[in-house]
Amino acid sequence: MPRPALRLAVEIDGDGAHPAAWRRAAHSPGELLSPRRLARVAAVAENAGFTLVTLDDSILPPGSGADPVGRIGAVERAAYAAASTSVLGVAPVLATTYAEPFHVSSQLASLDHVSAGRAGWVVGVEEDPESARAWGRPVVEGADALAREAHDGLRVVRDLWDSWEDDAVIRSVATSRYLDRSRLHAIDFTGETYTVRGPSIVPRPPQGRPVVLARPGVVPADLTDVALVGGATAAEAVAAAESSGAPLAFAEIEVALDTPRETARERIADLERSTAWETRPDRLRYAGPAAGLVALLAELAGHVDGVRLHPLVVDEDLAVLSRLVLPELFVRRLAVRPLPGTTLRTALGLPRPPSRFTTDATAVLVPEETR
Repeated sequence: MPRPALRLAVEIDGDGAHPAAWRRAAHSPGELLSPRRLARVAAVAENAGFTLVTLDDSILPPGSGADPVGRIGAVERAAYAAASTSVLGVAPVLATTYAEPFHVSSQLASLDHVSAGRAGWVVGVEEDPESARAWGRPVVEGADALAREAHDGLRVVRDLWDSWEDDAVIRSVATSRYLDRSRLHAIDFTGETYTVRGPSIVPRPPQGRPVVLARPGVVPADLTDVALVGGATAAEAVAAAESSGAPLAFAEIEVALDTPRETARERIADLERSTAWETRPDRLRYAGPAAGLVALLAELAGHVDGVRLHPLVVDEDLAVLSRLVLPELFVRRLAVRPLPGTTLRTALGLPRPPSRFTTDATAVLVPEETR
């Protein structure tokens, strides 16, 4: 059965997908950490018609050598972007490999409240052993252990979001009651490396649960809302989407577009003199004129639910996407814009999930987490 029109996401971390993208950025290197720049980029993405922006993150620096190595935390940036926009979804990357799922849950629930229901979560995995040292944790080694941490972390986060029923907050001045304690539920999770007791300290998010995006294999499909799929060709991406098992599938595409002054190939060659742009097996890569990208997205439309674009240089490629790519997609009805006043779930066509807890569960009001 054909899928509906594409939803469009774009990664806006740093200056672009190329590690040396900062060399062609339209700002001084110091502005990379400026909230004003983030607000400008988010505004361009929203005005262009993107449904969602994502913000990569890790406890480790994003680059090495002569390239920039600093970034503000993704959740903090996402909150600022949410406050600077009105319809754009915002999804930071957060890994639970070493971070406490209780804190991840609270951060994302708070982001959903701040954004009035426009929060998402790109589930990350910290595979580098240096991450463990930065966190002060024992190293999580091997694919099975990493998958277990991701699965357990996501399960705990979801349960914490559900631990407040939707009508748990009363705010009754007449009775001096803020909460109905019978509608708060202890999750009492015990895993191999940590335990979590008690409900969340943040009321249930407006969406019930923020939208969860993840690569296939990182967490089970039944815990994922959007699978981020890729491949060397469009056919491989479509096959990955069809086998993902998640409600929605977005194709991952790195893009380098022709600009009025240079071709995509010339721009890539200019950056390659500084640092190589390594090919990733989990992403398509397109380099060329805007019309060619429109043709590629038209080929994917009907087979995937959306795409997440990774611009070579955000300042250059986002402008071309805004002027020449997205308008053509909307005219041809290959993609849809998010509507004002909608949550990210609504914009993606996802239902709002009910809390899995019932009102007769025992409430424990003080959460506790130990590793």
